[in-house]
Amino acid sequence: MYRVGITGGIGSGKTTASKIFEILGIPVYYADTRAKELMNTDPELKASLIKLFGESIYVENGLERKKLAGLIFSDKTALEKVNQLVHPAVGRDFLTWCDRQNSPYVMEEAAILFENSLYKRFWKIILVTAPESLRIERVCQRDQIDPDTVRQRMANQWPDEKKIALADYVIHNDESHLLIPQVIHIHHQLLKGII
Repeated sequence: MYRVGITGGIGSGKTTASKIFEILGIPVYYADTRAKELMNTDPELKASLIKLFGESIYVENGLERKKLAGLIFSDKTALEKVNQLVHPAVGRDFLTWCDRQNSPYVMEEAAILFENSLYKRFWKIILVTAPESLRIERVCQRDQIDPDTVRQRMANQWPDEKKIALADYVIHNDESHLLIPQVIHIHHQLLKGII
């Protein structure tokens, strides 16, 4: 099974691009969404998070997300520790998911494939880019947060210039380039590489 990673900074539009690949019949594993689910359902991961942050990190309805976000986005060491716990769990879950798919290739959509060297497990990597000002505007609207909070989260991700050097394909989601034709072109290139 050919595995393709699709990544991009917060607010770049990687999920939108991924949805277009899904319309083309390609299964997409949404790593960040799945990670949130696993933090509530994977007993080993849940126990590790409690050991790291204490019982109060979970409430009756599950993980206290805002509390965790406040802890990890203001403390790089805490962020690294959480990533060291979450990424292996997501990796195992992704491989199990891959085994259930039947398509020429599958995709994993994740915000930080490069930052943690996770990109090495993929055949090809697609990077979705957008200007920083547009990304900030999108995330402020989507998450109802202020621009400084978005910038703080962006600081934990590599700049696009660094990612471009490692990416096989780049999608420009800057409102001047049409998104769908770029995705279709990459889809055809990937299929050519498989056949």
